[in-house]
Amino acid sequence: MELEHVFWGNFGVRIGIRKWLLCLFCPHLRQVGGDLIQPLHHPFVPAGQVDTLLRNFLPCYRGQLAASVLWQISRELGPQEPAGCQLLHSKKLPRVREHRGPLTQLQGHPPQWQPIFCVLRGDGRLEWFRHREEYENGDRPLGSVVLTGYTVLTSQSEYLHLLDTLCPEPSGHHAQEEPDPLLEMPVSFPLFLQHPFRRHLCFSAATAEVQRAWRLALQGGIRLRGTVLQRSQAPAARAFLDAIRLYRQQQGHFGDDDVTLGSDAEVLTAVLMRELLPALRAQTLPGLRGAGRARAWAWAKLLDAVHAAVLAGASTGLRAFQPEKEELLAALEKTIRPDVDQMLKLRERVLGRLQANVQGPLESCLRRKVDAQLPRVTQTLLSTVEAELTAVQTLLTQGMDRLSRHLRGSPSSTRLRKEVYSFGEMPWDPELMQTCYREAERSRGRLGQLAEPFGFFGTQSLVFGAQDLAQQLMADAVATFLQLADQCLTTALDCDQAAQQLEKVRGRVLKKFQSDSGSARRRFIHGWLLCIFLPFVLSQLELSCKAELPEFEGDVLAVGSPALTIEGIYEDVIRGVLLQRINRALGASNMSCTLDGCSELPWDQGETDVETEAQRGTCSRQPGSSTEV
Repeated sequence: MELEHVFWGNFGVRIGIRKWLLCLFCPHLRQVGGDLIQPLHHPFVPAGQVDTLLRNFLPCYRGQLAASVLWQISRELGPQEPAGCQLLHSKKLPRVREHRGPLTQLQGHPPQWQPIFCVLRGDGRLEWFRHREEYENGDRPLGSVVLTGYTVLTSQSEYLHLLDTLCPEPSGHHAQEEPDPLLEMPVSFPLFLQHPFRRHLCFSAATAEVQRAWRLALQGGIRLRGTVLQRSQAPAARAFLDAIRLYRQQQGHFGDDDVTLGSDAEVLTAVLMRELLPALRAQTLPGLRGAGRARAWAWAKLLDAVHAAVLAGASTGLRAFQPEKEELLAALEKTIRPDVDQMLKLRERVLGRLQANVQGPLESCLRRKVDAQLPRVTQTLLSTVEAELTAVQTLLTQGMDRLSRHLRGSPSSTRLRKEVYSFGEMPWDPELMQTCYREAERSRGRLGQLAEPFGFFGTQSLVFGAQDLAQQLMADAVATFLQLADQCLTTALDCDQAAQQLEKVRGRVLKKFQSDSGSARRRFIHGWLLCIFLPFVLSQLELSCKAELPEFEGDVLAVGSPALTIEGIYEDVIRGVLLQRINRALGASNMSCTLDGCSELPWDQGETDVETEAQRGTCSRQPGSSTEV
């Protein structure tokens, strides 16, 4: 859409939005369509903000790329864990099951409820068409949206309340409210998609069953798009997330939140939008026309235009950085690998000296502000993930038992193939997996209450991480069962003999699942407790300990590698002591602070394809089944 057409009808803003956006993201452009574009002479002139963000962020990214390469090489050369994964790793990429069907949408000028045909693609993109035939003919959709960062609301009153709080009227302003189609036509089965910086999408289903099916499908698409970086073990993805955290710490923001959900360009966009929002709100809200909820919609449309421009600028900047990143990673591999032993020995020496220096303030901080709450947070996390993994095991067992029953009672090859296919699709079935996912949702409020005093506001990311863990373990268990079953079943067996073989496979898979789920539970809890407490402790020690780091910097600088920094070693010290506290809370004591052990990630389930803006092409449609309602 054209940037100057930000609002419907008479919803306008007194500043020149098109000129403002050009100055914001293209400061080098001064002539458009023959008209000279002058910079805005105003207290808020965020010219070149994307360029400024990239200029400040990319040095952090380069440094973390080097650190991630060192971490990767040290893992390869270091001692391996005594027991690896027992389950086979599923080769199926994470996806959502394609979902499609008729809905109505609030759209048009003025907005009205109009029938559409909606399609949720396997890559988490939502598209809508005027008619089903347009979809079947491969026509261009009427509209589409990537679901990153959206929230699904199914209560009209809840959504209207959100609009009321989104854009409050200025003090003493009592403009007459314009007719509101949402109020004039109550919706029985609504589906509202809300985003903090993007346009809202308002749909309605025909029945409660259709509404529920769409809600589960949309939530799966939102999660898929949101955790693309966290699911990756690629050094570049790890480096990017660490760089975002360090960049925000340099800006004075230490607590974790949900800003890291999405692709690399989407994350950078969210970071900049949060920085711009206070000034943007102060600058533009007084000039918004309309009243009440109409004014709130106008504000959402304005944010959508700004978000689109920021996203375009961030995507362009990261694509431009891609060749340099590839060269840098290759050069780091060549320079770090020959000297890795020397670098790790130096790191251990500096770490020991630094730990002795910060031990007093660190222990004091932990005793006063962390120790009392750590067991409560740990127990809540532990009970959450145990309940979820128990639900996964129950669902898996039911699926394996169902296959055995069909093999005994219905020898039809057609029916059996259908059951085997359904079993293989269990990890991607949103209705089935909801019995597991809701265990994480139930703990959202409690976890938020416990973690927010420590500056942690990433509860959505935590819930997504638990749900990703459940889905990945289910996918691995299903893949393992199908492969073992394929190996032991032969044409020489009758149905009863084949069922007996499946019983043996069932027992082996459950043992493997219990082993892997125990390891995954440990990684999950360690990773998220670090996400909650590490930034808080770093913020508490910022003044007392950070100022003493330069005296240790000489030895590190002598190495001459960006992979080793005194700030990184300092964080490893804090992380290692925190892990000891976490292990104590879990009743464990066998984890040491190694470079590997101190770097556990909340998501660490297996190799995935990370989709970055620099690598993004047209997403191919994922194979598999689809649903239509």
